[in-house]
Amino acid sequence: MTTTFISDLHLSADRPDITGLFVQFLRTEARACEALYILGDLFEYWIGDDDNTPFHAQVKRELKALTDSGVPCFFIHGNRDFLVGHQFANETGIVLLPEPTVIDLYGIPTVLLHGDTLCTLDVSYQRFRRIIRHPWLLACTSWMPLSWRRKVATYLRDNSSGSGAEAQSEKTPSQPLSDEQLVKYDATDSAVEALMQDTHTIQMIHGHTHRPGIHTHATGTRIVLGDWYDQGSILDVSATGANLRSEPLLTR
Repeated sequence: MTTTFISDLHLSADRPDITGLFVQFLRTEARACEALYILGDLFEYWIGDDDNTPFHAQVKRELKALTDSGVPCFFIHGNRDFLVGHQFANETGIVLLPEPTVIDLYGIPTVLLHGDTLCTLDVSYQRFRRIIRHPWLLACTSWMPLSWRRKVATYLRDNSSGSGAEAQSEKTPSQPLSDEQLVKYDATDSAVEALMQDTHTIQMIHGHTHRPGIHTHATGTRIVLGDWYDQGSILDVSATGANLRSEPLLTR
C-alpha cells in the first residue's frame, strides 16, 4: 500500500486537460492508495463554499466518489484556496487538516504543509499572508455577497504586480511562474530546518514553490511536490521509500 500526495493543481474550468488528468487519477490510481493528501492550491482560486458552479460541483462529486470508495482524503489549505471550509469538507468527505500537520508516515515522523510559510525571504508575501488570513478579515469575507467576492478575485488576478505576494497569490490563471520567480520565492533552508526542529520531525512534504525534488537538510529530508501546469506531479510513499513522478496531461 502507498500513501499519495499532490498539490498545486490550480484547477479551473479553462484548463480541462488538468481537470481531466485529476479526474482520471481519482477514478483509477487513487482508489488503490492507503490515503490521499492534497497539500493546497487544489483550485486556481476558491472564494467560498457557496460558489457552486458546475465546474466546482463536478470536482466535489469526484472527490466524494473517492472517499465513498473507502479512501481517506486529507486537505491542507493553500494560498489560493484557504477559504475552503467545512461545507466543502462535508460535501466531499475530505478531512481538513491544520497547517502544519505531523503524521507518522511508515515509521518516519513527517511534517506536512502547503509551503508558502517557508518562503521567508519574500517579506511582502508573508505580510500579505498575515493580513489576508486574519480571522476578522476572513469573517468579513464570508459576509460578502458571492458576486462581490467574484469581482474581488477577478480584480486581484487582473491587477497583479508580478512580484511578491501578488505573483504567488493572484497570478494570471494557470500560467507557470518564471524562472526568476521560482528562485526568488523559494523556501529557505533556515525556515525548513526550524520547522522540522520545532515539530520533532525528520521528513517534510510540501508544495507551493513549483520546484519538485527531494532535498537533504541537516534536520532530515524535504520532498517538494510539483505543480500540474505542464504535467501531473504525484508523490507515492510506501514502507520501502518515496517515488516522486510526473504524468502527462490529457489532450485538450
